[in-house]
Amino acid sequence: MSPRTIAITGASGLIGTALANHLSAAGDRVIRFVRHGSSSESTISWDPAAGRIDADRLKGVDAVVHLAGAGIGDKRWTTDYKREILESRTKSTALLASAMADLADGPKVLLSGSAIGFYGASLDADFDETSAPGTGFLADVCVQWERSADKAVAAGIRTAFLRTGIVLSPKGGALKKLLPLFKLGAGGRMGSGRQWQSWISIDDEVAAIDHLLRANVSGAVNLTAPLPVTQSEFTRTLAKVLKRPALLPVPSFGPKLLLGGELADALLFTGQKVHPKVLESSGYSFIHRDLETALRSLLNR
Repeated sequence: MSPRTIAITGASGLIGTALANHLSAAGDRVIRFVRHGSSSESTISWDPAAGRIDADRLKGVDAVVHLAGAGIGDKRWTTDYKREILESRTKSTALLASAMADLADGPKVLLSGSAIGFYGASLDADFDETSAPGTGFLADVCVQWERSADKAVAAGIRTAFLRTGIVLSPKGGALKKLLPLFKLGAGGRMGSGRQWQSWISIDDEVAAIDHLLRANVSGAVNLTAPLPVTQSEFTRTLAKVLKRPALLPVPSFGPKLLLGGELADALLFTGQKVHPKVLESSGYSFIHRDLETALRSLLNR
């Protein structure tokens, strides 16, 4: 198979870094979007907030993987930061979709980031790509985020929305934050522990994105492992793999005081049980189907 040219936004983030390394190792050419400085052979200059993009640099690019956006859990959810979370996604997606739609010889594939927050929170419902959007801030963000790619879809660009779950990696995200506590034996379930956690290993996240670059799939795609777990199951499994106790539950008032109630609820005390039906039906074979196998692989490298 001939090498491809893939452009990535958010290439310095956890997923973007791993994806760029994976594609480069496979012989593909990776071009990174950058907000500072001018374009080069390996970069594309853009500024979504200002509506600026060096669209000419997209000529000859095979596909774009759009992962940029302000971190959901990086700051307390003030009114201003919630606006930044939304606009960093909608403005960048709309700018990218418009630029791609206007190019006759531009990328023919757009894999645009999204999240399982699209479905809202539930203790008992099962969600797949046919499920309706839920309610709440994250669901609203995801709906507007995906709609921002309408120009690319209308132009006939194959567009898939990567509804990603909790990405497990010791290098970042939730797992990196949990590891110090659990290694000290101070970890424990969050709240009731009944909330669902739909996770995916960084290995599968990257391999699934690569698969979707090749597969003829468009629309919503859940990037989650086939076997979601409750928060209690997650806690027990992580403690087992680390050979540490996890006896002390974490009451909700502490994280809510630290993070704010809305953010703490969204990240820690609610969840959704999500199934990757489209991904599996497209022929993708998971590297890590169950949590214990994933954690043992990720933590013993």
